[in-house]
Amino acid sequence: MKITVIGTGYVGLVTGTCFAETGNKVTCVDIDAQKVARLKEGVMPIYEPGLEKIFLRNSKEGRLTFTTNIEEVIDQAEIIFLALPTPPGADGSADLKYILGVADHLGKILKDYKVIVNKSTVPVGTADKVHAAIAKNYKGEFDVVSNPEFLREGVAVEDFMKPDRVVVGTRSERAKKLMSDLYAPFVRQGNPVIYMDERSSELTKYAANSFLATKISFMNEIAQLCERMGADVDMVRRGIGSDERIGKRFLFPGIGYGGSCFPKDVQALVQSSGEVDYSFEILKAVEKVNAHQKVHLVEKIKAYFNNNLQGKKIALWGLAFKPNTDDIREAPALAMIQSFIKEGASVTAYDPEAMLNVKNQIGDIIQYASNQYEALQGADILVIATEWSEFRTPDFELIEKGLPSKVIFDGRNLFEVTKMQEMGFTYISIGRASATK
Repeated sequence: MKITVIGTGYVGLVTGTCFAETGNKVTCVDIDAQKVARLKEGVMPIYEPGLEKIFLRNSKEGRLTFTTNIEEVIDQAEIIFLALPTPPGADGSADLKYILGVADHLGKILKDYKVIVNKSTVPVGTADKVHAAIAKNYKGEFDVVSNPEFLREGVAVEDFMKPDRVVVGTRSERAKKLMSDLYAPFVRQGNPVIYMDERSSELTKYAANSFLATKISFMNEIAQLCERMGADVDMVRRGIGSDERIGKRFLFPGIGYGGSCFPKDVQALVQSSGEVDYSFEILKAVEKVNAHQKVHLVEKIKAYFNNNLQGKKIALWGLAFKPNTDDIREAPALAMIQSFIKEGASVTAYDPEAMLNVKNQIGDIIQYASNQYEALQGADILVIATEWSEFRTPDFELIEKGLPSKVIFDGRNLFEVTKMQEMGFTYISIGRASATK
C-alpha cells in the first residue's frame, strides 16, 4: 500500500517507519528542509528505543522516503496521514491551524479518491472541519478518518507494531476496507480494530489520556495522605492495584506527569467541555494536583534546609519527563530547576538522553555532568527526578564518595526505605516514611 505521512514529529516518524516495516511504501512530508535533509542522511531527530534500527533498514530498502514537496507524492498515495502538531492555545484549546492549513492545501491538489486520516490528537469535530476545508476546493470523492495514536514514549515501536487495540473512526465502508487492510498485519494475534463514528474516536483519545492522568493524580493525592497519616504508599498501591477493576498500571506516585500528551490533552478536554457548557470538575482537580505535585519535592527540600536554599548545591538525576526518551515537554524536573534557581541554589544535572534538549531550552543556568556520579561532586543533596534504569541500581559507594552528606530526595521511589536506612542514608521519597541517619 502507498502511504503519505504529513509531519515528521514524534507521531509522524513512528507511524511512517512502522508502516514501512510491514512492506508499505511510505513517504513522509515536512516543510522543514533541514530536518528532511537530515532524515535522508539517516539522522534521527528524536530518541526512541528500537526506532532507529527499523528507520535505517526501511530507508535503505527504499520503503521509507522523505520530501518537502507534497505535490509530488499525493497522487500516488492511497492513504494520507495527518501527523501535525496541535499545540495548546492561550485558552488551553488545541490549535488546529496546521491541520486545517494542510487540509485546505490538499483540497487544491487532490485529483482522485483518497482517505485522509487524522493521526494527531484533535478535538471532537475536527474530522468535520478537515472534510469541510478539503471540500471547499475539491469536489471529488474522499473520506476523512479519525485514527488516534496510543503510543507510550519509550516503547512506541512495540505499541505500534503490537497494539492492544486500534481505534478507527469512520462511517465510510470504502475507507473502513482500506484501513482494515492496512492494519491487518498489526492485529494478527486477535487484538481488536474498533470501528466507530469519527466524533467518538476523537473523544476516545482524550478520554484515555485524561483517565490515565487522573489515576496518576489520584495516587499522588493518596501519597500525600500517606505522608500525613503514617501509611506506606507502596503498600496501598499494591493493595488497590491487585483489584482487577483498578489494575496495577499508572498507580506509581511521584512528582507529577509531563510529556507532550497528558498535560495538553487534559487541558484541551477541560476547554472543549466548557465550549458545550459543561464544567469537567474532576479534570480541573487533576490539573491542580499535578501542578502542586511537580514542586512537592522542592517543598520537602526547603523544609530540610529550614527554608533556605541560598548557596546550596543540588545534584539532579533525570531531566526527561520519563525514562527512555529525550522529551522534556512539561517535565517535572524543569519545574524543580526553576524553583531551585529562584531560591538561590545551583544545580548540576545528568540525564542519559535529554541534556541537549534542556540546554537548548534553558541554556547554562545549570551545569551538565558527563555521568551520574560526576553530578554529585560538591553537592549537598541528590534529587532523583526521572526513573532511568541506570539510576535504579547505582553504585552506592560511588554515591557516598561523591556525596558525603548521604542525603537523597527521590521523586520516583526507586529504593527501599529500609535498605537506605541500613546504609546510613537520609532518604526522603514520596508517600513513604523517611530514612534518617
